[in-house]
Amino acid sequence: MLDKFREAKRLEIESLHKDFAAGRIPAAYQGERPSFVEAIRAKGPGAIIAEFKPASPSRGVLGENLNPLDYADTYAANGAAAISVLTEHVYFKGSPDFLFMMNGPGLPLLRKDFIFDPLQVAMTASSPASAVLLIARMCDDAAHLRQLIDIARMPGLAPVVEIFDQADLDRAREAGADIIQVNNRDLDTLTTTLDQGRRFIKQKREGELWICASGVDTRAQVEEMAALGFDAILIGTSLMEADDPGAKLAELTGV
Repeated sequence: MLDKFREAKRLEIESLHKDFAAGRIPAAYQGERPSFVEAIRAKGPGAIIAEFKPASPSRGVLGENLNPLDYADTYAANGAAAISVLTEHVYFKGSPDFLFMMNGPGLPLLRKDFIFDPLQVAMTASSPASAVLLIARMCDDAAHLRQLIDIARMPGLAPVVEIFDQADLDRAREAGADIIQVNNRDLDTLTTTLDQGRRFIKQKREGELWICASGVDTRAQVEEMAALGFDAILIGTSLMEADDPGAKLAELTGV
């Protein structure tokens, strides 16, 4: 699955390198970049990162003609600590433009995409994003991941490193990651189990911030993951499929 995602980014990365070679280097965003970590700490443990994604590989199209601005306002009004914004187009129907469109309410934005090239991180820094997702196993090795982490931190982006197994966690730690996102989804079957999060959270270290992603859709599950030690829960599909996303988020956040 990740190989498919990597291939989907090939033309974009080639274009970024051509622009860079021609001297067209994106300037860093000059507006306010609210702290992703502070926002999570303020509402954690169990803070909700509400996700906006028009589609997903496992569920297909989640909604037609969705307005990112409406979702940003709804998420801010119903207790979200931050917003995860899908910017990948082929499989998730996202766009980097969503980062600018969803910046209005002032919540920290996490750019969620398949990012494994330094210039993709530089492009993220030219947006209002406060954090960027880096998938450990999409990097060649720990040195590659560390490079991306270091580049992200320079303009103030929080590097969120996603793991699926023990090898991913070991690589993340070797690379100096301090924000760990445990994905509960099996990439081969696209099924989810919270047992993944329950198992990995036992390895959380002092000073780290941990996020539980995929498979949470009830308040009871949010409370369980928070009690186990997760600082935040990233929730997307259940919000995108809800008839009333605001009411669903209010239920999940307990506001």
